[in-house]
Amino acid sequence: MAFRPGKSPKSDGHVLPTSHHPKRPQSPFSYGLTRRVLRLLVALATVLALTAFFVLSHQPPPLPDLSIPEDRFPPLYEDFRQRELNLSHYGTYEKNSSIKYFWAAQHAHSSGWGNVMQDYLMMALLAHATGRSFVFDDYIWNPDGSIYSDFDGKLVPSRIPLSALLGGPIVGGPRLPGDDTPRSVNKHFFERVCPNPTVVHVSDVNTYDMRFGEAIPVTDVFNTWVDTINAIDDPCVMLGPDGNQVFDNWVFGKKHRMLPFWPTISRSPVLASWDWSTLVHAAYKHNRHLFERFPHSSSRLVTLLDNLGLSGSDTPNSPINGLMAIHVRRGDFEAHCRHLAEWDADWHAWNSFPEFIDKLEKPINASPDQVLNTYIKHCYPDIPQIVERVRRVREESRSKHNLTYLYIMTNAPASWVEELKNALVEDAEKHRQKWKSVKSSQDLELTWEESFVSQAIDMFIAQRAEVIIGNGWSSLTSNAVLLRMVHGFPTDSMRFW
Repeated sequence: MAFRPGKSPKSDGHVLPTSHHPKRPQSPFSYGLTRRVLRLLVALATVLALTAFFVLSHQPPPLPDLSIPEDRFPPLYEDFRQRELNLSHYGTYEKNSSIKYFWAAQHAHSSGWGNVMQDYLMMALLAHATGRSFVFDDYIWNPDGSIYSDFDGKLVPSRIPLSALLGGPIVGGPRLPGDDTPRSVNKHFFERVCPNPTVVHVSDVNTYDMRFGEAIPVTDVFNTWVDTINAIDDPCVMLGPDGNQVFDNWVFGKKHRMLPFWPTISRSPVLASWDWSTLVHAAYKHNRHLFERFPHSSSRLVTLLDNLGLSGSDTPNSPINGLMAIHVRRGDFEAHCRHLAEWDADWHAWNSFPEFIDKLEKPINASPDQVLNTYIKHCYPDIPQIVERVRRVREESRSKHNLTYLYIMTNAPASWVEELKNALVEDAEKHRQKWKSVKSSQDLELTWEESFVSQAIDMFIAQRAEVIIGNGWSSLTSNAVLLRMVHGFPTDSMRFW
């Protein structure tokens, strides 16, 4: 508490002097109060001196290595891979024949992280619902056995260990208290303990109606698979590697099929314990000054705040107060938006909760050009549209959310991003609503390893921002929205273009 000097005590009269010497005029403050002030000042000076000594004598945490290796080859994440191959529970599980496993060998790959994450989540939910250990694999961009692949003229890792993206139980971490489901294992461990698993082919279970029937809720499909797996006595169950995913990608865009599954998914420990990798958390930690009032990671103050426990929380369910995060897709997404208009596509299911303020309103009896313009506005807005939308959402949120930091999640070219940032800053100043900071994905200071998992970093930030404006057709947005809903973020904090 700040020190506030009290008023000096005043006597009702004067005591007669005991001598004939004139009395020295009394200070406006009593002598007793002055001593207290002095003691407080001495104590404060001591604290400041000790703090200065601590800050100046202790080295700040080492800065992350932001240099690009001379050979420019992408990282292979060997440390993460080795940890996956040597998880602490493997020794016990090898000796325990009662542990049951579920391995979806046909899991999603060769797609963006958002789509792959959706599939991994659904398979982890299925493993948990059947009381089996979830068997996880890499995030695979190219399954042809190569080490590196070309993506849009850039060399990328063909495979990234899942634990470089995710943390917690899904990659073998401890379960929540009271959850006795076996812990997850890497596929190499599964292959060692289950050399001859029972193979189930997706096409033998999924009927045409289960895949495409508009009237078949995902809950029914999920329960059919739970019954199928529970009927197998073999502790080792594997889905055939050559089949489709159990839940096709387009199902996630069918709100009438997916939303009835929400009561099941929202109660699952799989989502309650969802976490991100140490790599993602580290990237956030040395960039948090972009999202909130906090010293740069190079400052000695960071060490002091960490040691005093004043750095705040970075758990997935802790909001970043004051932050608005906006998801702006660019690049090849324009062509995708045009296809969405042709397909009359709805938003992703998790972006379509009835409680949300924003809903996709499709034009009725409109020309193809009018339909396309509507989709482009919501899917691929231009800079004036983005600026206007950000201002309006900020104004509408003012009664509940004091938004002062803006973060742009985007894959746009640097010159376009700078133009957008300048426009956002100028518009805010014009309306006397200045931002303390306007930054984008391109302002992140990332290590070489972190730079190849940047989608997960953006998703972590979107999950925790006080308010987001997302793309209704994006899996990155919908995954972040799903996690926000699980952790009880207000429904008015999830907005869309």
